[in-house]
Amino acid sequence: MQAQRNSEANGAHRNEGRDLRDQSIVLSHVLALHPTHLTVPDLVRELTAGAAEFAEDDGFERAVRDLTAVGLLACPGGVVSPTRAALHVDRLGLL
Repeated sequence: MQAQRNSEANGAHRNEGRDLRDQSIVLSHVLALHPTHLTVPDLVRELTAGAAEFAEDDGFERAVRDLTAVGLLACPGGVVSPTRAALHVDRLGLL
């Protein structure tokens, strides 16, 4: 029972690390492209060079969703753009 809990905790930790890595990749790419904006599918295609597996596509789509939820990206009509907050943090050189 304890071993199963430890295994689940380790899996969750790995997933969190992967999610943070994907968020960093997505945000960095969106900021580098600014003021050019892409749709979510086009952004994922650029990040994966069109050769990604489902898990990688899903990870980048989840990153867009999570970054939108915390106010760093906006996606009106499915078009991804950095928010003023993200642009400000980028200007501060914190990313």
